[in-house]
Amino acid sequence: MIDKNSLIFGLVLGCIVPVVGFVVVEFIFNQMTQFGLMAEVSSSSSGRRFRTLTLIAICTNLIPFNIAKNRKWDDTMRGIVFPTLIYVGAWIFKFYGELFG
Repeated sequence: MIDKNSLIFGLVLGCIVPVVGFVVVEFIFNQMTQFGLMAEVSSSSSGRRFRTLTLIAICTNLIPFNIAKNRKWDDTMRGIVFPTLIYVGAWIFKFYGELFG
């Protein structure tokens, strides 16, 4: 069995959780659009919606990070931070022109 307080476990969590979070949040956004709770995506707002989806997906790493913090799994927390920083860097790189341009 894998040690839950390990750097490798944190790296795996940090890489997988945002991907699953993106799928879940995108599904929720699509369902809310179908039920009329959110406006339809137009060509002018599709970029903003994608940017928001990816940012929320990155923030889903806060859930396992907080669980690891409460259980005092310091190595797991360190492992979660590294992929999160890579995802944040990629997000800033991709949307730099829209954010700061």
